[in-house]
Amino acid sequence: MTSPAPRTSSAAETENATDTAVETRVNRRARVAVAMLFLTNGAVFANLLPRYPQIKSDLGLSNAALGTAIAAFPLGALIAGLTAGSLIHRFRSSRVGVGGTLLTAVAILVAGLAANWWMLAAALFIGGALDALVDVAQNAHGLRVQRRYGRSILNSFHALWSVGAVLGGLMGSAAAGLNLPPAVHLTGSGLLFSAVALGCYRFMLPGPETAERDQGDHRSADRPRSRLPAGTVVVLLALGLIACCGTVTEDAGASWGALYLSGSLGAAAAVAGLAFVALQGMQFIGRLIGDRLVDRYGQRTVARFGGAITALGMGTALAFPSALLTIVGFGAAGFGVATLVPAAMHAADELPGLPPGAGLTVVTWLLRVGFLLSPPIVGVLADASSLRVGLLLVPITGATVIALSRFLAPTRRVTVQTCLPTSDVR
Repeated sequence: MTSPAPRTSSAAETENATDTAVETRVNRRARVAVAMLFLTNGAVFANLLPRYPQIKSDLGLSNAALGTAIAAFPLGALIAGLTAGSLIHRFRSSRVGVGGTLLTAVAILVAGLAANWWMLAAALFIGGALDALVDVAQNAHGLRVQRRYGRSILNSFHALWSVGAVLGGLMGSAAAGLNLPPAVHLTGSGLLFSAVALGCYRFMLPGPETAERDQGDHRSADRPRSRLPAGTVVVLLALGLIACCGTVTEDAGASWGALYLSGSLGAAAAVAGLAFVALQGMQFIGRLIGDRLVDRYGQRTVARFGGAITALGMGTALAFPSALLTIVGFGAAGFGVATLVPAAMHAADELPGLPPGAGLTVVTWLLRVGFLLSPPIVGVLADASSLRVGLLLVPITGATVIALSRFLAPTRRVTVQTCLPTSDVR
């Protein structure tokens, strides 16, 4: 009587190969879905920015009034940001991310249709609050996908956010140039990116937020904890400061780059805008190659190298002021800080003793503090001395990153997760 062992072995191998193929397909679809969610997050709000001049004119607002209304966006993000972790734990990151995107599109539309200052400020406040929730949710889901891949992919998601921001800005500029009413423009862009977000939902990972942790590092949110391990709070604050260094540098290029080039250095208007373009362009490149660099050299080494590039590049530009060196300096700074926010988020999300999403929520909240405080800090320094002195904050952030990089992982810990049953509810 012949033994059935060979057929059993072959059947098992076939089943394993099928499972692997299914897992690979699920992971790839989830990665594309999260990438597109990042793109929509960058594009929805960016569509509004080129319409600010028309909104200012239609409502008869002064510069101070418009600036105060715009400040409601980061204020809403700060107030609502710390609730993201509990919402994700209850409703899952996929639902919070997609649902928040749809509601953000509505808030941006209301801002474009505002009949007075109060309506504009309220819509931006709500939009900022929703944006904070989406930001944490999409990063939380991206980290789930990254655990299943067993290698760094989070930087590529942030690169797609940059693409979305540029795409949204171009759409808004084109709509303004064509004199499209904000109602028509923002309704169209909102419907478009809401449809993209809804399409992404079905391909996002199923199951609870702890699924990959439970399978990989056995750190479940349901496990009782007596207290936070010693030093966790200090590490969390350090990671938040690292993320702030990245956002402060980004804001310096966005808020002050053109003004410094045109005002302090006398550059033409067409040249003045290149500071922001250089920073965003080089940051995008840094994020495209950032995952490979992190996998090869570790977060700590990449952050130190990036901090040095930021400090040296912008420091040299400020020491020897010229339009060309300043553009190069902002580009160097953008490249240097490209991986900081994803690295800080990943490190915070891996901290022991915290519920899933808690560390990520805190770091995301702290980096928004950087966005809120950076403009007035630079402005105060500029008024007291000069904008050149105010922009010294950029090389200082580079040096700060070098000092704090020891809180990041020296190497990547590779843990490939298995896929969840496809019958799990998203």
